[in-house]
Amino acid sequence: MANSITTDKPHWTALAAEKKQRQLESIPHEWIVTPPSDSTLDVSAFPETCGLLNAREIEITNTSVDVLLEKLACAAWTAVDVTTAFYKRAIVAHQLVNCLTEIFVDRALARAAELDDYLKTTGQVVGPLHGLPISFKDQLCIKGLETTIGYASLVGQYADENAVLIDTLIECGAVPFVRTNVPQTLAWPETFNHVFGRTTNPYNRSLTSGGSSGGEGALVALKGSPLGVGCDLGGSVRIPSAFCGLYGLRPSYGRLPYYGTRGTLDGQDSVLPVLGPMANSVVGIKVFMKAVINTKPWLNDPLAVRKKWDEDEYNLVDHGSGKNLCFAIMWDDGVVVPHPPIRRSLEIAKAALQNAGHKVVDWKPIKHKLLGEITRDIWNAGSAEEYMITTSATGEPLITSMGLDVANVTVASFRPQNDGMTAYQLWQLQKLRQKIRKEYLDHWKATASETGTGRPVDAIICPAAPFVATPHGKNRYVDYTAVWNALDYAAAIFPVTTVDSTLDGKAPPHAFYNDFDKDVYEMYDPERFRNAPVCLQLVGRTLEEEAVIRMTEIVDGVLLAAK
Repeated sequence: MANSITTDKPHWTALAAEKKQRQLESIPHEWIVTPPSDSTLDVSAFPETCGLLNAREIEITNTSVDVLLEKLACAAWTAVDVTTAFYKRAIVAHQLVNCLTEIFVDRALARAAELDDYLKTTGQVVGPLHGLPISFKDQLCIKGLETTIGYASLVGQYADENAVLIDTLIECGAVPFVRTNVPQTLAWPETFNHVFGRTTNPYNRSLTSGGSSGGEGALVALKGSPLGVGCDLGGSVRIPSAFCGLYGLRPSYGRLPYYGTRGTLDGQDSVLPVLGPMANSVVGIKVFMKAVINTKPWLNDPLAVRKKWDEDEYNLVDHGSGKNLCFAIMWDDGVVVPHPPIRRSLEIAKAALQNAGHKVVDWKPIKHKLLGEITRDIWNAGSAEEYMITTSATGEPLITSMGLDVANVTVASFRPQNDGMTAYQLWQLQKLRQKIRKEYLDHWKATASETGTGRPVDAIICPAAPFVATPHGKNRYVDYTAVWNALDYAAAIFPVTTVDSTLDGKAPPHAFYNDFDKDVYEMYDPERFRNAPVCLQLVGRTLEEEAVIRMTEIVDGVLLAAK
């Protein structure tokens, strides 16, 4: 992606201050509200009570993606009205949890007006996403806007063209309207940087919204966007989706067009980043994936997989047509035991599936610890040099902790520990990962002997993390998501419940796998995690996006029926 680059670099503090001021000036003055004090932790209800949104705008922003599209297509609601409603709610969300980076109101409303004129003149919609506002993680380049990926050092670099996915969504009739906050470097499962600051969790602002798509997660949770796009290298769509109570999808490599997205570790092509949708309903995930894939993105991105939307796969033709499915539950990964709310959510899912006539077996994880280590070593092969090159011209310091008190911290494992390996050493890691991928494929296939369906396990249900949204600086384990990136398995997040101090009391000590497992156990206090959403992860095999979406719908349905 070509960018216009300024040659004389000011100090990073000047860049950050100037950018933050421009962001403040981009907010319409009449949309400024008085947010609750910091002592109010749960701000999820505030957008509807703050007085900025009228009754119709509240109705619009509470409407699911499929119904929104129906009303937009028949002109019951105009694209301008829908975009305005979500824009106002997004700005309120930003004032509550600090979730936005780029705000371009006039540009988005001009696009919405064009769509309204087209529909009025022709009687036709522009595409399957006609008039739908969509938000984006601050990674997808939009022509004329900066893409900082959390670096003050990248302020002032403006994109010369759109990312392929942006053009694809515009072709589908969507309205890009905001971009959202990320951690510096993107390589962190929480969200904080020197330019825009920290994004917090709308259900409990003392907790993180996750990362690296943490701004997106917080915005969609507050219904400031009907549909968001994040990016997932090691869990960056799924972690914030899980921490913010959303639905999210990590597709396999190349299923969605990635070209033109500004990332971290660009050029590393072993464990690849993928773009993925985040929404308040699973139908939003399906609508997005089907719309994008039906544009044949492989015609515009050389690395996009040539695979059309497969209705047979969505109808689970290879999974008994969705009848009497067999799910495997992974209670833990053999490295870190999940906290009580996660365990309870797994029990809830198991009971609901069995009551609906599906079979549930236990999943035996293999080599998850090794997979996690290999993945980190691959990422670390050149990351320290990349971070240094990016920040050195402005003197920007590298953030080493997401904690509130950064004076006395241990550098997290998300920062490079073993930089400087040779190309040959990197190849050995990649070979080992390839070998384990084959072992895991065979391990999954062998489950046909225990399912009773004649098929291997249809999907795995497992935690997305060993904990719900953590206090700031405490999210230090990502292997519940990263292993599936290493294996390139499609995976979706779905909500189950919320932390309940009565039901989720501290468990007695278990036989700890290691010292870190003990640390995670000791970190739990139900009051500390009050009101946090509890979500799970449904994992399918490579390029099984349609089946994963459908099975997530099935699980979601049985959970709703069980309530």
